[in-house]
Amino acid sequence: MSCNLAVVCLIGNPMNRFLGLALLLCPALLAAENPPEAGTLAPAFRLPAQDGSPVTLEEFRGKWVVLYFYPRDGTRSCTIQARNFQRDLARYESLNAVIIGISVDPVDRHEEFCAQEGLTFKLLSDTDKEVSGRYGSLRNLLGIRISARNTFLIDPDGKIAKVWMGVNVRPHSEEVLAALRELAAR
Repeated sequence: MSCNLAVVCLIGNPMNRFLGLALLLCPALLAAENPPEAGTLAPAFRLPAQDGSPVTLEEFRGKWVVLYFYPRDGTRSCTIQARNFQRDLARYESLNAVIIGISVDPVDRHEEFCAQEGLTFKLLSDTDKEVSGRYGSLRNLLGIRISARNTFLIDPDGKIAKVWMGVNVRPHSEEVLAALRELAAR
């Protein structure tokens, strides 16, 4: 679809040609601004983890997935959020859940952040901003597109069970655990 729209835009006035070229070169510009809703199938992805290995959502079928988007490794709020998820990791695992973080930071930055903070869950690199866009989790900060602080709880069948937008990092892991306990008990 993005290629068709880009080709149509390449025809006509100079502004349309510019837009078409931009869409061809940067498909993240077409990213959904609205996040997927609870009850819908979670958008698939394949992204590199902090060790460079590819990770897909599909490989976690049969498990609950806490998929959280965050702006940048090493910042105060992002560090608090990651530490809290790491602190509670055994509780998530006891509920058959995995934690996956996504930001637009590169793999080497994720690797350094994980080493500094002792993080053992996966941090994925979305440098093309496509996955963040498909999850409605991109925002502009001073003209730079970064991942927004949103979380999606995905059930073992791959459907979104709950969505948190613009989360408060301090109580967030506890909020997710409470929702996971409730949903897993059904």
